[in-house]
Amino acid sequence: MIYVFLSICCSVVVSVLLKMAKRYQIDISQAVTWNYLAAILLTLVFFRPNLGVSVTSGPLSIYLLLGILLPSLFMIIGLAIRFTGIVRTDVAQRLSLFVPLLASFFFFGESLNALKLTGIIVGLTAVVCSIPWTEKSTRNENSSYSIILLLTVFIGMGLIDVLFKQVALNKTVPYTSSLLYIYLLSFIISMIILVSLFLAKKIRFHWINVFCGLILGLFNFGNILFYLKAHQAESARPSLIFTSMNIGVIAIGALVGLIIFKEKLSTLNKVGIALALISIIILSFS
Repeated sequence: MIYVFLSICCSVVVSVLLKMAKRYQIDISQAVTWNYLAAILLTLVFFRPNLGVSVTSGPLSIYLLLGILLPSLFMIIGLAIRFTGIVRTDVAQRLSLFVPLLASFFFFGESLNALKLTGIIVGLTAVVCSIPWTEKSTRNENSSYSIILLLTVFIGMGLIDVLFKQVALNKTVPYTSSLLYIYLLSFIISMIILVSLFLAKKIRFHWINVFCGLILGLFNFGNILFYLKAHQAESARPSLIFTSMNIGVIAIGALVGLIIFKEKLSTLNKVGIALALISIIILSFS
């Protein structure tokens, strides 16, 4: 279970780094871009993907979609953490599993039993309870901005999961090669956006953003690497890894948010966190 613990720690560290970005005047768009450069280099070192496979052999349209969605959603997650906190954003990310779950029932013909239905209902209730319906956002606006950010994280992460599942089903290109191509596209698209912002003089280049982006990419990749290693080590018990990972991120993320960053949660939000943990347990047993 050491790999699960390391994966959880890496995931929470990514949230903490995004939370601290504003405090240290780190530009998220620049940090996210260099994060993908780190992901490319680390993928080459640790996964050793087959570079002889043409990118056109795979699902190119899905690669392009992920290349756009990954950096875009990463920036939105950064905003969500900044304006709604680590706790709520982690809950939204972890509960995004309901999007691919619902897709598997409605589009891929998977059977729906009573336990799965119960888990879905509890999970969706947790999403509703986790949203800051009445409080003011950091931008001194009403809660609509926070709600939009959290729902975008919830739906966006779920959509990315569905697309990655489609990539995994493709047998013409090894998964590690597909991962490299997706990171490359994400980096190229992020760089195009970054150059446009530089030319429009909307942002200014600072080396600290490069450094922080590479650190962000290190922990983001570590999350993936240790998660895969955990599944390899416990191949006979995937539900144990899945449950431990999701519950661990929500629990530790909540502790970090509440203790270190003094995030305030309503009673309804606390109920939402409890329901999120219960729903993940129910789904793992289903």
